[in-house]
Amino acid sequence: MSARLAPLPMTTIVTTDLIGITRGRSFPSDELEHYQAAGCGWVPANSALTPQDIIASSNPWGAYGDLRLIPDLSSRVIVGNGPDAAAPALDFIHGDIRETDGRPWGACPRTLLRDEIERYRDALGVQVNAAFEHEFNLHAGFAEHLAFTLEAQRQGAEFGGWLLSALRAGGVEPEMFLPEYGKHQYEITCRPTLGVAAADRAVNVREITREIARQMGLDLSFAPKTAADAVCNGVHLHVSLLDLGGQPLLYDAGTSNGLSTLGQHWAAGVLHYLPALCAFTAPTPVSYERLQPHHWSASYACLGQQNREAALRICPTVSLGNKSVAAQYNLEFRAMDATASPHLAMAALLIAGRLGIEQRLALNAITDEIPDSLNDEQRAARGIVALPASLTLALDCLRRSEALSAALPAALLETYFALKTEELALTEQLSPADLCEHYARLY
Repeated sequence: MSARLAPLPMTTIVTTDLIGITRGRSFPSDELEHYQAAGCGWVPANSALTPQDIIASSNPWGAYGDLRLIPDLSSRVIVGNGPDAAAPALDFIHGDIRETDGRPWGACPRTLLRDEIERYRDALGVQVNAAFEHEFNLHAGFAEHLAFTLEAQRQGAEFGGWLLSALRAGGVEPEMFLPEYGKHQYEITCRPTLGVAAADRAVNVREITREIARQMGLDLSFAPKTAADAVCNGVHLHVSLLDLGGQPLLYDAGTSNGLSTLGQHWAAGVLHYLPALCAFTAPTPVSYERLQPHHWSASYACLGQQNREAALRICPTVSLGNKSVAAQYNLEFRAMDATASPHLAMAALLIAGRLGIEQRLALNAITDEIPDSLNDEQRAARGIVALPASLTLALDCLRRSEALSAALPAALLETYFALKTEELALTEQLSPADLCEHYARLY
Protein backbone atom coordinates (compact mmCIF):
# COMPACT_ATOMS: atom_id res chain seq x y z
CA MET A 1 0.00 0.00 0.00
CA SER A 2 1.52 3.34 -1.03
CA ALA A 3 2.12 6.08 1.50
CA ARG A 4 -0.39 8.88 1.66
CA LEU A 5 0.88 11.98 -0.16
CA ALA A 6 1.12 15.42 1.43
CA PRO A 7 2.08 18.70 -0.21
CA LEU A 8 5.80 19.38 -0.19
CA PRO A 9 6.95 22.63 1.43
CA MET A 10 8.29 24.97 -1.24
CA THR A 11 10.85 27.76 -1.22
CA THR A 12 10.87 30.44 -3.91
CA ILE A 13 13.84 32.43 -5.18
CA VAL A 14 12.42 35.84 -6.07
CA THR A 15 13.43 38.96 -7.90
CA THR A 16 11.47 42.19 -7.70
CA ASP A 17 11.69 43.60 -11.18
CA LEU A 18 11.89 47.04 -12.77
CA ILE A 19 8.15 47.61 -12.29
CA GLY A 20 8.09 46.49 -8.65
CA ILE A 21 6.48 43.09 -9.27
CA THR A 22 7.95 40.16 -7.34
CA ARG A 23 8.47 37.08 -9.50
CA GLY A 24 10.37 33.86 -9.03
CA ARG A 25 10.68 30.09 -9.21
CA SER A 26 9.94 27.52 -6.53
CA PHE A 27 11.52 24.21 -5.54
CA PRO A 28 11.13 21.66 -2.71
CA SER A 29 12.48 23.32 0.42
CA ASP A 30 14.60 20.31 1.33
CA GLU A 31 16.61 20.82 -1.89
CA LEU A 32 17.82 24.32 -0.99
CA GLU A 33 21.44 23.21 -0.84
CA HIS A 34 21.19 22.12 -4.49
CA TYR A 35 20.14 25.64 -5.54
CA GLN A 36 22.38 27.60 -3.19
CA ALA A 37 25.38 28.15 -5.45
CA ALA A 38 23.99 28.16 -8.99
CA GLY A 39 20.41 29.24 -8.32
CA CYS A 40 17.72 28.65 -10.92
CA GLY A 41 17.19 29.73 -14.50
CA TRP A 42 15.82 33.12 -15.52
CA VAL A 43 15.11 34.85 -18.83
CA PRO A 44 16.39 38.31 -19.86
CA ALA A 45 13.11 39.33 -21.50
CA ASN A 46 11.30 38.86 -18.17
CA SER A 47 12.76 42.23 -17.20
CA ALA A 48 10.76 43.88 -19.99
CA LEU A 49 7.34 42.86 -18.67
CA THR A 50 4.91 45.74 -18.30
CA PRO A 51 2.42 45.90 -15.43
CA GLN A 52 -0.11 44.63 -17.96
CA ASP A 53 1.97 41.41 -18.18
CA ILE A 54 3.04 42.04 -21.77
CA ILE A 55 6.71 41.82 -22.74
CA ALA A 56 7.62 45.09 -24.44
CA SER A 57 8.08 44.37 -28.13
CA SER A 58 11.09 46.71 -28.47
CA ASN A 59 13.05 45.24 -25.56
CA PRO A 60 16.78 44.60 -26.17
CA TRP A 61 16.64 40.89 -25.34
CA GLY A 62 14.04 39.28 -27.58
CA ALA A 63 13.86 35.49 -27.28
CA TYR A 64 17.58 35.11 -26.66
CA GLY A 65 19.76 34.51 -23.65
CA ASP A 66 19.70 32.77 -20.28
CA LEU A 67 20.44 33.96 -16.77
CA ARG A 68 20.63 32.61 -13.23
CA LEU A 69 18.69 33.82 -10.21
CA ILE A 70 21.12 33.37 -7.29
CA PRO A 71 19.62 33.28 -3.78
CA ASP A 72 20.97 35.53 -1.04
CA LEU A 73 20.39 33.24 1.92
CA SER A 74 20.69 36.10 4.41
CA SER A 75 17.48 37.54 2.97
CA ARG A 76 15.26 34.48 3.47
CA VAL A 77 11.72 35.10 4.74
CA ILE A 78 9.67 32.33 6.37
CA VAL A 79 6.16 32.93 7.71
CA GLY A 80 5.01 29.56 8.93
CA ASN A 81 1.30 30.23 9.36
CA GLY A 82 -1.44 32.80 9.15
CA PRO A 83 -5.19 33.14 9.64
CA ASP A 84 -5.80 30.26 7.22
CA ALA A 85 -4.30 27.35 9.14
CA ALA A 86 -4.33 25.18 5.99
CA ALA A 87 -2.31 27.60 3.89
CA PRO A 88 1.28 26.57 3.14
CA ALA A 89 4.11 28.53 4.73
CA LEU A 90 5.30 31.63 2.89
CA ASP A 91 8.99 30.95 2.20
CA PHE A 92 11.05 33.03 -0.21
CA ILE A 93 14.60 34.25 -0.71
CA HIS A 94 15.64 37.42 -2.52
CA GLY A 95 17.96 36.72 -5.42
CA ASP A 96 20.40 38.55 -7.66
CA ILE A 97 20.22 38.06 -11.41
CA ARG A 98 23.55 36.94 -12.86
CA GLU A 99 24.98 35.69 -16.10
CA THR A 100 25.37 31.93 -16.39
CA ASP A 101 29.09 32.29 -15.56
CA GLY A 102 28.30 34.23 -12.38
CA ARG A 103 28.99 37.77 -13.61
CA PRO A 104 26.47 40.41 -12.48
CA TRP A 105 23.72 41.11 -15.01
CA GLY A 106 23.42 44.77 -15.97
CA ALA A 107 19.63 45.08 -15.67
CA CYS A 108 19.25 43.61 -12.16
CA PRO A 109 17.82 46.33 -9.85
CA ARG A 110 19.01 44.59 -6.68
CA THR A 111 22.58 44.45 -8.02
CA LEU A 112 22.33 48.14 -8.95
CA LEU A 113 21.34 49.01 -5.39
CA ARG A 114 24.08 46.85 -3.87
CA ASP A 115 26.70 48.47 -6.12
CA GLU A 116 25.54 51.94 -5.07
CA ILE A 117 25.54 51.01 -1.38
CA GLU A 118 29.13 49.76 -1.78
CA ARG A 119 30.09 52.96 -3.61
CA TYR A 120 28.80 55.00 -0.64
CA ARG A 121 30.89 52.88 1.70
CA ASP A 122 34.08 52.76 -0.36
CA ALA A 123 34.13 56.26 -1.91
CA LEU A 124 32.35 58.30 0.77
CA GLY A 125 32.86 56.29 3.95
CA VAL A 126 29.08 56.33 4.45
CA GLN A 127 26.48 53.74 5.39
CA VAL A 128 22.85 54.09 4.32
CA ASN A 129 20.11 53.40 6.86
CA ALA A 130 16.59 53.43 5.44
CA ALA A 131 12.96 52.42 5.88
CA PHE A 132 9.92 52.43 3.58
CA GLU A 133 6.43 53.34 4.83
CA HIS A 134 3.47 51.94 2.88
CA GLU A 135 -0.14 53.08 2.61
CA PHE A 136 -2.80 50.79 1.15
CA ASN A 137 -6.55 50.27 0.80
CA LEU A 138 -8.15 47.30 2.52
CA HIS A 139 -11.69 46.42 1.46
CA ALA A 140 -13.10 44.08 4.07
CA GLY A 141 -16.83 44.67 3.64
CA PHE A 142 -17.23 46.86 6.69
CA ALA A 143 -18.66 50.35 6.76
CA GLU A 144 -16.58 53.38 5.88
CA HIS A 145 -14.75 54.69 8.91
CA LEU A 146 -13.79 58.14 10.08
CA ALA A 147 -10.12 59.04 9.60
CA PHE A 148 -7.57 57.93 12.22
CA THR A 149 -10.25 56.61 14.59
CA LEU A 150 -10.18 53.77 17.08
CA GLU A 151 -13.26 52.44 15.32
CA ALA A 152 -11.29 52.20 12.08
CA GLN A 153 -8.44 50.46 13.88
CA ARG A 154 -10.86 48.00 15.48
CA GLN A 155 -12.51 47.25 12.14
CA GLY A 156 -9.12 46.29 10.77
CA ALA A 157 -7.79 44.82 14.02
CA GLU A 158 -7.94 41.14 13.07
CA PHE A 159 -6.14 41.80 9.80
CA GLY A 160 -3.68 44.16 11.50
CA GLY A 161 -2.91 41.73 14.29
CA TRP A 162 -2.18 38.90 11.88
CA LEU A 163 -0.14 41.26 9.71
CA LEU A 164 2.05 42.46 12.58
CA SER A 165 2.59 38.87 13.71
CA ALA A 166 3.52 37.73 10.20
CA LEU A 167 5.85 40.68 9.61
CA ARG A 168 7.62 40.00 12.89
CA ALA A 169 7.97 36.31 11.97
CA GLY A 170 9.44 37.39 8.63
CA GLY A 171 12.10 39.55 10.29
CA VAL A 172 10.60 42.84 9.10
CA GLU A 173 10.49 44.55 12.54
CA PRO A 174 7.06 46.19 12.22
CA GLU A 175 6.42 49.38 14.17
CA MET A 176 2.83 50.50 13.65
CA PHE A 177 -0.41 49.54 11.91
CA LEU A 178 -2.70 52.53 11.71
CA PRO A 179 -5.89 53.75 10.03
CA GLU A 180 -5.21 56.59 7.63
CA TYR A 181 -7.11 59.58 6.25
CA GLY A 182 -8.74 57.81 3.31
CA LYS A 183 -11.68 55.42 3.24
CA HIS A 184 -10.51 51.88 4.09
CA GLN A 185 -6.94 53.20 4.05
CA TYR A 186 -4.23 51.91 6.39
CA GLU A 187 -0.50 52.36 6.82
CA ILE A 188 2.22 49.98 7.96
CA THR A 189 5.62 51.15 9.14
CA CYS A 190 8.77 49.22 10.03
CA ARG A 191 12.12 49.95 11.59
CA PRO A 192 15.04 51.07 9.40
CA THR A 193 17.85 48.77 8.40
CA LEU A 194 21.15 49.10 6.58
CA GLY A 195 21.78 48.84 2.87
CA VAL A 196 20.05 46.52 0.42
CA ALA A 197 18.05 44.95 3.24
CA ALA A 198 15.93 48.13 3.41
CA ALA A 199 14.57 47.57 -0.11
CA ASP A 200 14.23 43.83 0.54
CA ARG A 201 12.20 44.74 3.61
CA ALA A 202 9.89 46.94 1.49
CA VAL A 203 9.20 43.95 -0.75
CA ASN A 204 8.64 41.77 2.31
CA VAL A 205 6.06 44.22 3.67
CA ARG A 206 4.15 44.19 0.39
CA GLU A 207 4.21 40.43 -0.09
CA ILE A 208 3.42 39.52 3.52
CA THR A 209 0.58 42.06 3.56
CA ARG A 210 -0.83 40.54 0.37
CA GLU A 211 -0.46 37.03 1.84
CA ILE A 212 -2.47 37.88 4.96
CA ALA A 213 -5.16 39.59 2.86
CA ARG A 214 -5.31 36.55 0.55
CA GLN A 215 -5.67 34.14 3.46
CA MET A 216 -8.50 36.25 4.92
CA GLY A 217 -10.26 36.65 1.57
CA LEU A 218 -9.83 40.43 1.56
CA ASP A 219 -9.24 42.81 -1.35
CA LEU A 220 -6.13 44.96 -0.96
CA SER A 221 -4.34 47.47 -3.16
CA PHE A 222 -1.15 49.48 -2.82
CA ALA A 223 -1.90 51.48 -6.00
CA PRO A 224 -1.26 55.24 -5.67
CA LYS A 225 -4.93 55.99 -6.29
CA THR A 226 -7.64 53.33 -6.37
CA ALA A 227 -10.56 55.52 -7.50
CA ALA A 228 -11.00 58.98 -8.94
CA ASP A 229 -12.28 60.33 -5.60
CA ALA A 230 -9.98 58.27 -3.37
CA VAL A 231 -7.28 59.58 -1.08
CA CYS A 232 -3.85 58.70 -2.47
CA ASN A 233 -1.54 55.94 -1.25
CA GLY A 234 2.10 56.90 -0.98
CA VAL A 235 5.37 55.19 -0.17
CA HIS A 236 7.66 57.31 1.98
CA LEU A 237 11.34 56.44 2.02
CA HIS A 238 13.19 57.57 5.14
CA VAL A 239 16.96 57.88 4.76
CA SER A 240 19.73 58.61 7.23
CA LEU A 241 23.46 58.53 6.56
CA LEU A 242 25.97 57.10 9.04
CA ASP A 243 29.73 56.91 9.15
CA LEU A 244 31.39 53.50 9.11
CA GLY A 245 31.31 53.45 12.88
CA GLY A 246 27.54 53.94 12.92
CA GLN A 247 27.54 57.61 13.95
CA PRO A 248 24.90 59.87 12.29
CA LEU A 249 26.10 62.25 9.59
CA LEU A 250 23.00 64.23 8.57
CA TYR A 251 22.60 66.33 11.71
CA ASP A 252 24.43 69.54 12.64
CA ALA A 253 23.03 71.53 15.55
CA GLY A 254 24.75 74.67 14.27
CA THR A 255 22.63 75.05 11.10
CA SER A 256 19.22 76.66 10.84
CA ASN A 257 17.39 73.43 10.08
CA GLY A 258 19.85 70.94 11.59
CA LEU A 259 21.04 69.62 8.24
CA SER A 260 24.79 69.07 8.00
CA THR A 261 26.91 70.21 5.05
CA LEU A 262 27.04 66.64 3.77
CA GLY A 263 23.27 66.39 4.17
CA GLN A 264 22.74 69.67 2.33
CA HIS A 265 24.75 68.47 -0.67
CA TRP A 266 22.90 65.13 -0.61
CA ALA A 267 19.49 66.79 -0.44
CA ALA A 268 20.47 69.26 -3.18
CA GLY A 269 21.40 66.34 -5.43
CA VAL A 270 18.06 64.63 -4.87
CA LEU A 271 16.14 67.83 -5.60
CA HIS A 272 18.27 68.72 -8.63
CA TYR A 273 17.66 65.36 -10.27
CA LEU A 274 14.13 64.86 -8.94
CA PRO A 275 12.25 65.58 -12.21
CA ALA A 276 14.24 62.73 -13.79
CA LEU A 277 14.01 60.55 -10.67
CA CYS A 278 10.21 60.65 -10.98
CA ALA A 279 10.53 58.24 -13.91
CA PHE A 280 11.60 55.63 -11.32
CA THR A 281 9.79 56.72 -8.15
CA ALA A 282 6.44 57.68 -9.75
CA PRO A 283 6.69 55.27 -12.67
CA THR A 284 3.12 54.70 -13.90
CA PRO A 285 0.54 56.97 -15.53
CA VAL A 286 -1.64 56.81 -12.41
CA SER A 287 1.26 58.06 -10.26
CA TYR A 288 0.59 61.56 -11.57
CA GLU A 289 -2.96 61.52 -10.25
CA ARG A 290 -1.21 61.64 -6.87
CA LEU A 291 1.69 64.05 -7.49
CA GLN A 292 -0.49 67.15 -7.45
CA PRO A 293 -0.74 70.19 -5.18
CA HIS A 294 -2.66 69.82 -1.91
CA HIS A 295 -2.48 66.01 -1.94
CA TRP A 296 0.10 65.81 0.88
CA SER A 297 2.45 64.12 -1.58
CA ALA A 298 4.70 66.30 -3.74
CA SER A 299 4.32 68.44 -6.83
CA TYR A 300 7.48 70.55 -6.57
CA ALA A 301 11.12 69.71 -5.96
CA CYS A 302 11.76 71.32 -2.59
CA LEU A 303 12.86 70.58 0.97
CA GLY A 304 10.63 71.40 3.91
CA GLN A 305 10.90 71.20 7.69
CA GLN A 306 7.98 68.90 8.58
CA ASN A 307 6.21 70.12 5.40
CA ARG A 308 4.08 67.32 3.92
CA GLU A 309 3.73 69.15 0.60
CA ALA A 310 7.51 69.05 0.11
CA ALA A 311 9.08 66.28 -1.94
CA LEU A 312 11.85 65.96 0.66
CA ARG A 313 10.94 66.47 4.31
CA ILE A 314 13.05 66.93 7.43
CA CYS A 315 11.27 64.69 9.89
CA PRO A 316 10.48 65.76 13.43
CA THR A 317 12.68 64.75 16.35
CA VAL A 318 11.56 64.45 19.94
CA SER A 319 13.36 65.37 23.15
CA LEU A 320 11.12 63.17 25.32
CA GLY A 321 13.00 60.38 27.04
CA ASN A 322 16.35 62.11 26.50
CA LYS A 323 16.54 60.70 22.97
CA SER A 324 19.45 61.78 20.80
CA VAL A 325 18.36 64.27 18.13
CA ALA A 326 21.20 63.25 15.82
CA ALA A 327 20.22 59.57 16.01
CA GLN A 328 16.61 60.39 15.09
CA TYR A 329 17.38 62.89 12.33
CA ASN A 330 16.38 61.68 8.86
CA LEU A 331 15.04 62.86 5.54
CA GLU A 332 11.77 61.56 4.11
CA PHE A 333 11.39 61.24 0.33
CA ARG A 334 7.69 61.57 -0.51
CA ALA A 335 7.47 61.49 -4.33
CA MET A 336 7.16 57.69 -4.46
CA ASP A 337 4.42 55.09 -4.65
CA ALA A 338 4.15 51.31 -4.67
CA THR A 339 4.17 50.99 -8.46
CA ALA A 340 7.92 51.64 -8.12
CA SER A 341 10.59 48.98 -7.72
CA PRO A 342 11.98 49.49 -4.19
CA HIS A 343 15.49 48.48 -5.26
CA LEU A 344 15.55 50.59 -8.42
CA ALA A 345 13.92 53.64 -6.81
CA MET A 346 16.21 53.55 -3.79
CA ALA A 347 19.28 53.10 -6.01
CA ALA A 348 18.31 56.04 -8.24
CA LEU A 349 17.67 58.25 -5.19
CA LEU A 350 21.07 57.36 -3.72
CA ILE A 351 22.79 58.03 -7.04
CA ALA A 352 21.21 61.50 -7.17
CA GLY A 353 22.27 62.21 -3.59
CA ARG A 354 25.81 61.02 -4.28
CA LEU A 355 26.03 63.23 -7.35
CA GLY A 356 24.98 66.14 -5.16
CA ILE A 357 27.82 65.36 -2.75
CA GLU A 358 30.39 64.88 -5.50
CA GLN A 359 29.29 68.04 -7.34
CA ARG A 360 28.95 69.96 -4.04
CA LEU A 361 25.55 71.25 -5.12
CA ALA A 362 24.12 74.12 -3.10
CA LEU A 363 20.79 73.60 -1.35
CA ASN A 364 18.44 76.47 -2.21
CA ALA A 365 15.03 74.88 -2.84
CA ILE A 366 13.73 75.18 0.72
CA THR A 367 10.28 76.23 1.87
CA ASP A 368 8.04 75.62 4.84
CA GLU A 369 5.17 77.13 2.90
CA ILE A 370 2.94 75.18 0.52
CA PRO A 371 4.97 75.41 -2.72
CA ASP A 372 1.85 75.97 -4.80
CA SER A 373 1.03 79.06 -2.69
CA LEU A 374 4.21 80.78 -3.89
CA ASN A 375 4.14 82.69 -7.16
CA ASP A 376 6.38 81.88 -10.11
CA GLU A 377 8.93 84.54 -9.17
CA GLN A 378 9.19 83.34 -5.57
CA ARG A 379 9.68 79.74 -6.64
CA ALA A 380 12.25 80.74 -9.26
CA ALA A 381 14.22 82.76 -6.70
CA ARG A 382 14.48 79.69 -4.47
CA GLY A 383 15.20 77.27 -7.31
CA ILE A 384 11.94 75.35 -6.75
CA VAL A 385 10.79 73.60 -9.93
CA ALA A 386 7.56 71.77 -10.66
CA LEU A 387 7.69 68.01 -10.96
CA PRO A 388 6.63 66.44 -14.27
CA ALA A 389 2.88 66.28 -14.75
CA SER A 390 2.92 62.90 -16.48
CA LEU A 391 5.02 59.80 -16.93
CA THR A 392 5.79 60.88 -20.49
CA LEU A 393 7.32 64.11 -19.21
CA ALA A 394 9.23 62.30 -16.45
CA LEU A 395 10.76 59.92 -18.99
CA ASP A 396 11.76 62.92 -21.12
CA CYS A 397 13.45 64.45 -18.06
CA LEU A 398 15.34 61.21 -17.52
CA ARG A 399 16.49 61.12 -21.14
CA ARG A 400 17.82 64.68 -20.82
CA SER A 401 19.59 64.05 -17.51
CA GLU A 402 23.04 63.10 -18.74
CA ALA A 403 24.68 62.67 -15.33
CA LEU A 404 21.93 60.51 -13.87
CA SER A 405 21.62 58.40 -17.02
CA ALA A 406 25.39 57.91 -17.19
CA ALA A 407 25.33 56.48 -13.66
CA LEU A 408 22.83 53.78 -14.66
CA PRO A 409 23.60 50.59 -16.62
CA ALA A 410 22.81 51.03 -20.31
CA ALA A 411 21.02 47.67 -20.48
CA LEU A 412 18.73 48.61 -17.60
CA LEU A 413 17.90 52.00 -19.10
CA GLU A 414 17.17 50.58 -22.55
CA THR A 415 14.88 47.93 -21.06
CA TYR A 416 13.13 50.46 -18.83
CA PHE A 417 12.41 52.90 -21.64
CA ALA A 418 11.09 50.04 -23.79
CA LEU A 419 8.66 48.71 -21.19
CA LYS A 420 7.46 52.16 -20.11
CA THR A 421 6.85 53.17 -23.74
CA GLU A 422 4.77 50.02 -24.16
CA GLU A 423 2.90 50.68 -20.92
CA LEU A 424 2.01 54.20 -22.03
CA ALA A 425 0.69 52.89 -25.34
CA LEU A 426 -1.43 50.29 -23.55
CA THR A 427 -3.04 52.85 -21.24
CA GLU A 428 -3.23 56.01 -23.36
CA GLN A 429 -6.99 55.69 -23.98
CA LEU A 430 -7.91 55.27 -20.32
CA SER A 431 -9.60 58.12 -18.47
CA PRO A 432 -8.22 59.14 -15.06
CA ALA A 433 -10.98 57.11 -13.36
CA ASP A 434 -10.24 54.08 -15.52
CA LEU A 435 -6.51 54.44 -14.82
CA CYS A 436 -7.19 54.32 -11.08
CA GLU A 437 -9.33 51.22 -11.41
CA HIS A 438 -6.85 49.55 -13.77
CA TYR A 439 -3.79 50.01 -11.52
CA ALA A 440 -5.79 49.22 -8.36
CA ARG A 441 -6.21 45.71 -9.75
CA LEU A 442 -2.55 45.38 -10.76
CA TYR A 443 -0.91 46.64 -7.55
